[in-house]
Amino acid sequence: MGELCVHSVLVTGANRGLGLGFVQHFLRMPKPPQWIFATCRDPKGQRAQELQNLASKHPNVIIIPLEVTNPASIKAAAAKVAEHLGGSGLNLLINNAGMVKPKTLDSETLEDMTETYTTNTAGPLLMGQAFLPLLKKAAQGSPDSGLSCSKAAIINMSSYAGSIEDVYLWDFGQVVSYRCSKAALNMLSKCQSLAYREHGVLCVTLHPGWVQTDMGGTGSYKPPLTVDDSLQGMLKVLSSLSEKETGTFLDWEGKVLPW
Repeated sequence: MGELCVHSVLVTGANRGLGLGFVQHFLRMPKPPQWIFATCRDPKGQRAQELQNLASKHPNVIIIPLEVTNPASIKAAAAKVAEHLGGSGLNLLINNAGMVKPKTLDSETLEDMTETYTTNTAGPLLMGQAFLPLLKKAAQGSPDSGLSCSKAAIINMSSYAGSIEDVYLWDFGQVVSYRCSKAALNMLSKCQSLAYREHGVLCVTLHPGWVQTDMGGTGSYKPPLTVDDSLQGMLKVLSSLSEKETGTFLDWEGKVLPW
């Protein structure tokens, strides 16, 4: 994990679950990022208490209000991040904010489908657009010739549930709008990898595993992975990524998953 050396990182949905885990794990690194931008919808709310506590102890954690479905909110967040960074760029954008509605195929509605797709797919699209100038700046300022997470990268947190080939865990939950939104996010990541490669920005889509979070742990069955195990694995994967992996769909252990 020592190879991952980032000056700045932004994590969406950073107030709980995997997002909060990312912030905690970045802080534990031998050389933590100089800037950890932790975004969430309501930074002053009860659900962000743990994140607020972290930020009060660590001056490199900057909490920024952000609603990933609101273009004006994204634009404002990008301006704040640019202000903090001064003339330098953003190395790592982790699109982690997401949502799931536990619906079957028969009970899906237009509203749920639209809301889920807007958050899980359009959100990362808009984030990529808004933060591309800062990612490009980081890539231009890097001495590395190839692609890497230490240079400039977009990491889209997807799910194996979005695999059209395997339709992971169908018997545990149909969650159709979620699956469709993640399948679309996988295509978005591929498109970003092709469009942003020339700017020196690596793009991958990651499946964190089936993790014990509020979102992953619905129902009576306990998911097999802890947040810590998932995060340790993912950070190890991030440290090893190069231009060979841009545009791929990987899990927390670095295994290539079927689209």
